[in-house]
Amino acid sequence: MLIPLVPATGAGRYAPSPTGDLHLGNLRTALLAWLFARSSDRAFLMRMEDLDDRVDPASAQRQLADLAALGIDWDGPVLYQSDRQETYWAELGKLRDAGLTFECFCTRREIHAAASAPHAPPGSYPGTCRDLTEQQRAERRATGRPPAVRLRTSATHCTVTDALHGRYTGVVDDFVLQRGDGTFAYNFVCVVDDLATGVDQVVRGDDLLSSAPRQAYLASLLGHEPPRYAHVPLVLGPSGKRLAKRDGAVTMREIDARPARIVGLLARSLGLSNKEESTPQDLLGGFDATLLPHEPWVFVPGPTP
Repeated sequence: MLIPLVPATGAGRYAPSPTGDLHLGNLRTALLAWLFARSSDRAFLMRMEDLDDRVDPASAQRQLADLAALGIDWDGPVLYQSDRQETYWAELGKLRDAGLTFECFCTRREIHAAASAPHAPPGSYPGTCRDLTEQQRAERRATGRPPAVRLRTSATHCTVTDALHGRYTGVVDDFVLQRGDGTFAYNFVCVVDDLATGVDQVVRGDDLLSSAPRQAYLASLLGHEPPRYAHVPLVLGPSGKRLAKRDGAVTMREIDARPARIVGLLARSLGLSNKEESTPQDLLGGFDATLLPHEPWVFVPGPTP
């Protein structure tokens, strides 16, 4: 399998999950990721995070076609996480051999109940299975419940610096590396892939800001500098909730407008242009990340923009 060469100048990336067509919120984040990378002379890589059991292979091709139609290009071949299982097993093995993992037999309900206790940091794993004896682990395995694999951390918090949010400190708990069904977890594989491909700039929606401290901690544990982060505001639907298909015509195919008009709409929502039509290349020269809005954009579907 071909993977992108590690660029000498660093790289940014866009990493959608192919579970359906990209909506305007996804496209807006992709445009920003491209602008951040190209304006800083970085390579721009494309990765399909296709480990989810809801993945539709056909949607990956539609997503790539939509991005290309907008004028968002990328360097090297597209990286598919489903092709990298051997790499994830190898990296998990290194952590296990270093004593940095443990098996967890807890259900979500049990974790939620324990994490709700007054002494537990909000949103953190309470450490229930961290120090089980071998006999206790054997007893739990005998029940037939497959264990998840968690990272054995030595920190409770980690601070990252974000281009839009400044210094952000979040919880670092014993987070999941591999689920009980054998699927590798997002917080693990995205770090492994970023490090393998030289990604030192991560631009994504600000709903993922709370995951950055865990991922930065893991990157440091693996001997790498964490990437530079930029968590950008989401696009909301008319109800004030995250934009979704329930809001109507929200994908390129549903809106059925020329790509240049879609880019123009996104650019106006970001204060990058006041033109009806634009291309990503048009926006590159004057791109200034410090001027980006910090509040979400509410999109109300209507006539073709």
